[in-house]
Amino acid sequence: MPENKRDYAVGRGKPPVHTRFKKGQSGNPRGPRPKNLPVEALNDTVVVTIDGEQREITKREAVATQLVNKSAGADLRATKMVIDALKDAEKRAGVTAPPEPGPFTAADEEVMATFIARLRQSWEEELQQKGAEPATSPPE
Repeated sequence: MPENKRDYAVGRGKPPVHTRFKKGQSGNPRGPRPKNLPVEALNDTVVVTIDGEQREITKREAVATQLVNKSAGADLRATKMVIDALKDAEKRAGVTAPPEPGPFTAADEEVMATFIARLRQSWEEELQQKGAEPATSPPE
């Protein structure tokens, strides 16, 4: 018998014992690679043409400009990215969100009552012009 005799056949799904993962040892001991953006690359300058005039701006400014332009063009993904970036910037700057509005005051209630009365009156006038009887609820 040969000296390197194994207790089992090595093959697909049956690796040699000495190459198997050891118990309690991670299969990737160094962990995942870092995914850091090289920030110094964003400080490089590029030449761009804006309104027919060539200007030299940083890549960071170019990326921000393109993102804002896409956002203005109704690209929802770009809009979300811009809003998230603004929230992060506000958070880092210490800007707080506007306070929640309080309950209606007596003046607010009076303004709303006046608005509702005018709205009802305009609906009734429209219905009378069309030859229908005035209704108690607004038209749908």
